[in-house]
Amino acid sequence: MALITLRHERHAAPTGARAGDRPLYAIGDVHGCYDHLHALLAWVARDAAERSPGTAPVLVLLGDYVDRGPESAKVLAALTWLARSSAITARLLEGNHEAMFRLFMERPAANGQWLRYGGSETLRSYGVAPPEEEPDAAALTALRDRLFDAMPVAQYRLLERLEPMVRVGDYTFVHAGVRPGVSLRAQQRDDLLWIRDDFLDHPHPAETIVVHGHTWASDRPVLLPHRIGLDTGAYETGVLSALRIDRNGLEIVQAVAAA
Repeated sequence: MALITLRHERHAAPTGARAGDRPLYAIGDVHGCYDHLHALLAWVARDAAERSPGTAPVLVLLGDYVDRGPESAKVLAALTWLARSSAITARLLEGNHEAMFRLFMERPAANGQWLRYGGSETLRSYGVAPPEEEPDAAALTALRDRLFDAMPVAQYRLLERLEPMVRVGDYTFVHAGVRPGVSLRAQQRDDLLWIRDDFLDHPHPAETIVVHGHTWASDRPVLLPHRIGLDTGAYETGVLSALRIDRNGLEIVQAVAAA
């Protein structure tokens, strides 16, 4: 297991924003960085027990659990356990990488491009060797079949149950963002998974504060009055970010891999 340290930052909460009655946490894009996720889950458990003993916290994970990083299989195993736990209310969002993963599993011959966007690393995490050359339709189907043999059914079922959006009080959690000018109830799945500039560049894209992942530029989260971006490129920067929201403000906690 990699040596992971935690760093903490306190910030003021957006003016007037409410976050419900239970401890509320979020974790950004994991991308196969299991040791980072393990460290943050342990912190959430300790922090919630100290601050609100006897109350199950709400934890929202923002999607993109797989691809790019080395241990997607272990990440999905951890999330499968987390979804069954009675000690925490885990809300697991779908990311665009889970969507690509499922498309490959359903129609491998038409979705081989997944391998170029981190799918090869996911295959390796299950002990399946990715192709050395561009695979044809038959090779892609055979590859999918080997992955099905290696992947526990519970993990595949988890991918089928991921949520598109979670709202808690004055905060809305999505993977990529929302379409400005469209009510939260009318948002389209493709926008929730893939949108970038139209959302990122808008000064007030939704009726709530939006907490999202999907887009990163550095190992620092983005905190603005109308949105909070938690993706910090863990697979490349070595930093996975989490957020606690309470009536006293915001706390950013980052799991950082030792240099």
